[in-house]
Amino acid sequence: MPVAAPETSEIVLSARNVAKVFGSIQALKGVNFDVRRGQVTALFGENGAGKSTLMKILSGVYKPTSGTIILDGEPIEFDSSTDARNHGISIIHQELSLAPNMTVRDNIFMGREIRTMKGVDFAEEERQCRLLLAELEENIDPRTKVEDLRLGQQQIVEIARALSVNSRILIMDEPTSALSASEVEVLFKVIRDLKSRGVSIVYISHHLEEALQITDHAVVLRDGNMTAYAPRGDIDLEWIVRHMVGEHFNLGSPPTGYPFGNVVLQVEEVTVVDATGNQKLVDELSLDVRAGEIVCIYGLMGAGRTELLECLAGRLAARHGKVALNDRDITRASIAERIAEGLVLVPEDRQRDGLVQTMTIGQNLSLANLRRLVRGLFTSRRLEREHIDNAIRRTTVKAGSPDHLIGSLSGGNQQKVVIGKMWSTNPKAILLDEPSRGIDIGAKAEVFRLLAEGAREGLAVLYTTSEVGECLSVAHRIIVMHKGKISAEFGSDVTKARIMAASGEAVVH
Repeated sequence: MPVAAPETSEIVLSARNVAKVFGSIQALKGVNFDVRRGQVTALFGENGAGKSTLMKILSGVYKPTSGTIILDGEPIEFDSSTDARNHGISIIHQELSLAPNMTVRDNIFMGREIRTMKGVDFAEEERQCRLLLAELEENIDPRTKVEDLRLGQQQIVEIARALSVNSRILIMDEPTSALSASEVEVLFKVIRDLKSRGVSIVYISHHLEEALQITDHAVVLRDGNMTAYAPRGDIDLEWIVRHMVGEHFNLGSPPTGYPFGNVVLQVEEVTVVDATGNQKLVDELSLDVRAGEIVCIYGLMGAGRTELLECLAGRLAARHGKVALNDRDITRASIAERIAEGLVLVPEDRQRDGLVQTMTIGQNLSLANLRRLVRGLFTSRRLEREHIDNAIRRTTVKAGSPDHLIGSLSGGNQQKVVIGKMWSTNPKAILLDEPSRGIDIGAKAEVFRLLAEGAREGLAVLYTTSEVGECLSVAHRIIVMHKGKISAEFGSDVTKARIMAASGEAVVH
C-alpha cells in the first residue's frame, strides 16, 4: 500500500493516487505526494523508481493514467508544460534540454522572448541573462553558444532558465549532476534565498549526503510506490538507503585474489591544450594501467580528467607525448582504430556522446559491433538478437523490451547500455568518464560490479569521478589530478581527507 504523507495547511501542490502506465510498464502505482510552501522536499529512489515520471506529471509534460493533481486546494489538469509554467510550476530536467546551436541568451528566453514594437529586445534579454548568471556566480557570456560550454556550465544555463520564470514551485531533477563542489554551494545559496521568498522546491538527487544538507522533508519511491516519508529531523543516510534498496548498501571493494598482468595502457608525458593553443589542459602526464587493475582518477572540475580520457580515446589530439596499448603506439590512431585495437571510452555525456536517441535499446547495444553481426550483405537478425540479449543479461539493463526507444529507460539503465555497447567490442582497456553521473546508489553499485568483473577477466579499467566516496569503492589505485597534472597517487587504504587535500579542495573538519 502507498504511504500517504501527513496533511498540512501549507501544501500547495499534491498528487493523489497518481498512476502512470507506459504500454506494459506501470511506472507509478497510486502515488501520494505533497509539495509545501517555502520548503524543500527531497525525492529519493533508484533509477526506474518513477521519480522523473512523477515530476513530469506535476510539471505538465505527462498526463496521469489515473489519479488527481491538486493545486492550491483545487483539482487541475495541465494541457502542457507551458500550461503548468503559466500556473507557476517549472522543472529543471535531469537530461539537459538545451539547443546546443543557440546562444545562452536565446536558450534562456526561448519561447518567452522579450518583445517591443520593433521586435525582440536582445539587449534587455542579455541584461537579464547576465543578472541571472551573476546570481549563480558563473562568468558566462550570454552570447556564447551552448555547444561551446563544458557540461557543468550547460547545467548552470539550464538552472538559470528555470530561475528566469520566477516560478512559485520549482522542480529540480538532478540539478547538480555535472556541477563542481563550489557550484553546488552557490546553487544551495540560491535555493535558500528562494525558500525565504516562499518558493516551494522539489529536489531529486542521487547525491544523498548532498541532498540532506538542503532538504526539509524526504520522500522515497520504490518500484512506482511511495515507500517512506519523514521530516528532515527523522532521517539520515542509512534511512534513505534502507527505504530505497531494502538494505544498507555499499559500492563494493577492489577485486582481489588474482595477480595483475602486464601493462595494457601506457601514457607517457601527454600534453593536451585548449582550442587557442595557449592553455595546457593536461600537462605532461604519465601513467600506466595493468591488466586486471582498476585505476580511479579524482579531481575537481577543470582538473583535466575529461580531456585526458578524450585524448586517450582519440577525440582530442595530444600536442606531444605517447599513448600505447599493449606496447603498440596508438598516439596517431583514429577513434575507430583504437576501438579495433581494444581501447574504448564511456563518455561523460551519455545523451550527446554515448547514445543515439532515435534508436531502440537493442540497436544502441549492437551499434558498435555491427561488422561482427553481418552475414553476406545483411545483418543477421538472429545473431543481433543473441548479441543484444547477452548484453542486456550481462549489464542487467532493466527494460520492458529491447525494441523500445532508448529514451524510455531511466538514466542508470541508459548508462548500462553505453557500458554494454562498449563491452561488446571485447576491449582490452576501458575508459569511463564519470560513469555514475546522475544514477542512483543501486545502479552505481551495479556499474562498479561490472568493472570488478571485467578486471577479474583481465580488463584494464581507468575511470574518473568527482565524488571522493567513489574513489574508495572498487579502485586498486587512486590518482589525483590538479590543473592538468598528477598531484598525488594513493592505494585503496587512503582517507577521503587526503584525497580532497591533494585535489586542492578545501577539507571541512
